[in-house]
Amino acid sequence: MSQQILIIVGDGGESYETLYAKHRFEEAGLVPRIAAPSKKRLNLVIHDFEPGWDTYMERPGYILESDITFDDVTVDDYIGVLCIGGRAPEYLRNNQKVLDILREFDKQGKWLFAICHGVQLVAAAGLVNGKKLTCYEHVRLDAEQVGAKWLRMDAVRDGRLVTAPTWVQHPAFYREVFTCLNGLAGA
Repeated sequence: MSQQILIIVGDGGESYETLYAKHRFEEAGLVPRIAAPSKKRLNLVIHDFEPGWDTYMERPGYILESDITFDDVTVDDYIGVLCIGGRAPEYLRNNQKVLDILREFDKQGKWLFAICHGVQLVAAAGLVNGKKLTCYEHVRLDAEQVGAKWLRMDAVRDGRLVTAPTWVQHPAFYREVFTCLNGLAGA
């Protein structure tokens, strides 16, 4: 059986982060499974950086079908989990099932990957205390308030947690992700 990786996202998830992850994992021979609050067509968004804006701007993005619901997730079936950014983490961090899933991945010693606002999920699950990480700069406070040390880097790995600020840092992030998944990095 092919190795599976769970991708946690919902409406308002970042299009490029979601589709890039799905395609990159498929290219590597893994089976990505898109998990969301319900099995449906997800409305993703595009976050872009425009000169003169204090933060990102948001536009409608691509549509993507979720494969499974959070209730259908069996952590034993996956080698790791990726928390996508965008606006989805803002409300998914209030979903007890999502937090339980992330805690179980951590308990089983599996890889936790988070990009951009996805760090809000691992922070809400209580999994970043004492960890070094990076994320979108406006999520930094969320992580630091629960004990993380934020670094201004393109990608950070601390134990089994790998983080990146935005889709702009995909090259550094996925180099680190695949170093981990290919067994080249220890916990």
